[in-house]
Amino acid sequence: MADNNVTESQTTDTTTQQPDQPVAQTTAQAAPTPAAVHAHAPSPAALAKTATHTPVAKSSGFAQADIAKAESFGRVDDNGVVYVKEGDTEREVGQYPDASHDEALALYARRYLDLKAKLDLFATRLKSNSIKPREIDETLKTLTAETENPDVVGDIAALHTQLDELKTEAQAKKESIAQARKEAMAKAVAERTKIVEKAEQLAANLGDNTNWRSTADKFRSLFEQWQNHQRTTIRIDKADADALWKRFSAARTTFNQARRKWAQARDNERSQAKKVKEEIIAEANELKESTAWAQTSRRFNELMDRWKQAGRAGRSEDDTLWAQFREAADTFFNARQADRDQMNTAEKENLAKKEELLVKAEALVPVKDAAQAKKARQQLAEIQEEWDQIGYVPREDMRRIEGRLDDVDKQIKAVEDAAWKQADPEADARKSSFEGQLKAQLDELDERIAKESDPKKKASLEAEKATKEQWLNAIM
Repeated sequence: MADNNVTESQTTDTTTQQPDQPVAQTTAQAAPTPAAVHAHAPSPAALAKTATHTPVAKSSGFAQADIAKAESFGRVDDNGVVYVKEGDTEREVGQYPDASHDEALALYARRYLDLKAKLDLFATRLKSNSIKPREIDETLKTLTAETENPDVVGDIAALHTQLDELKTEAQAKKESIAQARKEAMAKAVAERTKIVEKAEQLAANLGDNTNWRSTADKFRSLFEQWQNHQRTTIRIDKADADALWKRFSAARTTFNQARRKWAQARDNERSQAKKVKEEIIAEANELKESTAWAQTSRRFNELMDRWKQAGRAGRSEDDTLWAQFREAADTFFNARQADRDQMNTAEKENLAKKEELLVKAEALVPVKDAAQAKKARQQLAEIQEEWDQIGYVPREDMRRIEGRLDDVDKQIKAVEDAAWKQADPEADARKSSFEGQLKAQLDELDERIAKESDPKKKASLEAEKATKEQWLNAIM
C-alpha cells in the first residue's frame, strides 16, 4: 500500500513593492527606443517575477534618504540615458526621455531598492520553519538572474555581496532542513514500525484461547493508527513504506485466515452440536409419556449429560433446541411430580393408620412370663399382618415407626427366649456335663499342686485352679 502523501506545492515568496514608474506620457511624447529596451531587457526569470511597469507618480514606500543614497551610484546624460556606476566603470541601464534628470534617476534608484527588498525578504524567509528546499532553489535562481546585470541605480556590488551571503545561508538552511527531515523520517519509520510490531505480536499469539472479536478490534485500531500516521506525519521513503506495509498486511492476513479457519471449525462444531441435540430431543419425546419413574428419570439425566457434552449450536439455535428439550422433560417430570403428590397423600394416610397400630402394639408390653408372651406374640402377628397390608409411608417417617414396632417385638422375644432356655433339657445336660468336667479338673489340679516343688510352676497351677473355680461358680 502506497503512502497517502500530500503533494508539497512550493511557492517562491518574492512579493515586493511595485517599482515607481515615470509620469505617464502622451502618445506624442518620446518613449524608450526598441534598441535600448532590447539591450537592457531583463532575463526571462526576472520577467516572470516582475510586473510590467506603467509610469506613475513619485509616490514611494522608500525613505528619501535611501533613494538619495542609491541615486549616488548613477547619472543621467542630456539625452535621458541612465547609467549606473560599478566600481571604476559605468553601465547603461535605460532611458527616460522627456523627463527631468531627477525623475529618471529616482525611478531607477527605486528599482534598485525594489530588488534589494526582494533580497531582504528572502533573508527573512530563510529564517522561517515552513520554507522548503525547492522554494530556496527557485528563489535563488530568480534572484541570481535579477541581480546579474540589473537595470537599476544603486550599490550593485552590495547586492552581489548580499546575494552571496544569502546563498551561504540558503545552503546551511537546506542542510538543516535535510537533517531535520532525516530525523523526522527516522522517527516516522520507528513509529510506523511499532504499529507493525504490535500487529505481528497479535498474529503470533493466535491460538485456541484467542478472543477473535477483541483481536479484530485491535487490528482495526492499528489500521486506523496506520492511516492517521500517514496523514499527519512526514512522508517516508517508498521502499521503507512498502516494506512496513508488507509486514503489516502479512500480519493482518495471518489473523484473517486464522479467524476464517476458526469460524469454519466453529460452524462445523455448531452443526454437529445441533445434530446431536436434535437426536436427544427425539429420544426425550419418546420418553416423556413414560410412567416408569425411576428408570426414565435416570434416562433423562443421561440425556442431560449428553446435552452438556454436545457443545453449542449458536445462541438462537440453542435457545430453540433447549425449549424443545425442556418441553419434553417437563412433560415427564410434571407427570412424575403429580404422581408423587398423589402418592404422598396416600402415604400420609398410611402413616396415620400405622401410628394407630403402633399404639395397639406398644400396649402389649411389657410381658412377665411365657404365657403373656405367647398371647402378645399372637396379637402382634395380627398387627403386623395389617401393618403390611397398609402400604408405604413417607420415607422420612419409615425408620421411626418401624423402629417402634421392632422394640415391641424385641421385648416379647426376650421373654420367649428366657422361657425356652429354662425348659430346654439339652441345656441342662450340657450344664451338668460341664460341671462334672470342671470338678474333675479341679481335683487333678489339687494333686499336681501338692506334688509341685517349683514355686513358679506351683503359682501357675494355683492361678489356673482359681479360674476354673470361677467358671464352676458361674454355672451352679
